[in-house]
Amino acid sequence: MTLLSARPPEAGRRTVFRHPGQVVVVAFALAVAIGTVLLMLPAARQGEGSAPWSVALFTSTSAVCVTGLAVVDTPSYWSDFGEWVILGLIQVGGFGIMTLASLLGLLVFRRLGLRSRLTAAAERTTTGLGDVRQVIRGVVVISLLFEAVTALALFPRFVLAYDEPVGRAAYLAVFHAVSAFNNAGFALWSDSLMGFVADPWICLPIACAVIAGGLGFPVWIELFRRFDRPRMWSLHTKMTLAGTAGLLLLGALFVTANEWSNPATLGPLDTPGKVLAGFFQSVMPRTAGFNSLDYGQMHEGTLLVTMVLMFIGGGSAGTAGGIKVTTFLLLFAVIAAEVRGDQRVEAFERQIDDRAIRQALTVALLSVGVAVFGAIALLQLTELPTHAVLFESVSAFATVGLSTGITGTLPVPAQLVLVGLMFVGRLGPITLVSALALRERQRLYQHPEGRPLIG
Repeated sequence: MTLLSARPPEAGRRTVFRHPGQVVVVAFALAVAIGTVLLMLPAARQGEGSAPWSVALFTSTSAVCVTGLAVVDTPSYWSDFGEWVILGLIQVGGFGIMTLASLLGLLVFRRLGLRSRLTAAAERTTTGLGDVRQVIRGVVVISLLFEAVTALALFPRFVLAYDEPVGRAAYLAVFHAVSAFNNAGFALWSDSLMGFVADPWICLPIACAVIAGGLGFPVWIELFRRFDRPRMWSLHTKMTLAGTAGLLLLGALFVTANEWSNPATLGPLDTPGKVLAGFFQSVMPRTAGFNSLDYGQMHEGTLLVTMVLMFIGGGSAGTAGGIKVTTFLLLFAVIAAEVRGDQRVEAFERQIDDRAIRQALTVALLSVGVAVFGAIALLQLTELPTHAVLFESVSAFATVGLSTGITGTLPVPAQLVLVGLMFVGRLGPITLVSALALRERQRLYQHPEGRPLIG
């Protein structure tokens, strides 16, 4: 059974995978396993010996799931070969997420009933995903294009402003371009990007690459084809762009204002530096994981807002994690409709299907449960403060990679909890939504209506 097959298996024929989502899970688990083996090779580590299995597993999972959390210092622990392995795993993970999420979306559409096909026809023509080959080719072209542009923007700055040799500058530019577009957050400096906190020639290209990767493949396909006709954009594109812009603006305003006078974060910077750093810290919870400020020194209010931004994440079928911007805005539209007393939920002059609302509620509530369960498990395994543990759990589940600095201090059982959170957070929403959509069935009878007391 292929990924996009909608036909039932032949009678008497045994199938290994009964649902396409299982293919996604197995493929990423295999990639994590291969990465773990490669990182355990002596050549992958600086100095003598090989990396322990727990370190290799954690790093491989973080790279494949494009998270960025690390239990060791990337530039000092891993050799050049190890860094190339991490870079390859990031690229595989980014390609895989965008491709498989887009293909599952295409499969879901093809399995819709006639009425759903008619009502969604306009949406499909604007997104224009096409067939499998077109999706794969589009993901590869878009990814390489943004990575190349970002690397070309970073390269001259490393050479001219930081006196890096040409070869080293090219390597740094490519590594951080790939890490940024794929929202991975791995950096080749021990303090991430804190050394470039006030340098717009480094921070802005990386921030733009993070935003580009987080928008998602369907959005970019539509923008390339209908950029000059915004009224014809699909509901998904409108919600993704509006939600992304709104969250970036609100996040930047709050972080900048709340940390303005904090002597350990924005305090020592001049006004342009504070604005740049505040914006950068608003972009990174899109699930990128780079940081130009020390999150361990931030006010707890800033950490709480950052957790909310991390949990929401970026766009669907992109390299960002979280519950996704469209899920958040859809739930916000549900609340607004209920407050106004509207019988139907609408957004951008479109009526929202009840099935989409149920799926959004399911994804959001299950995600809350997983993140909270992970935090409880970490609290039981460590003696760390609650706010730091909750921040770590949300960061791992939303595949962000930001940390208050506790990741490397965690015992192995706690590291394995984070491994599980990263894997479930990266693949869980994708496989869950596709499973819910593909299991859609019509019931020939209805039970009497009931109305329990709410609140």
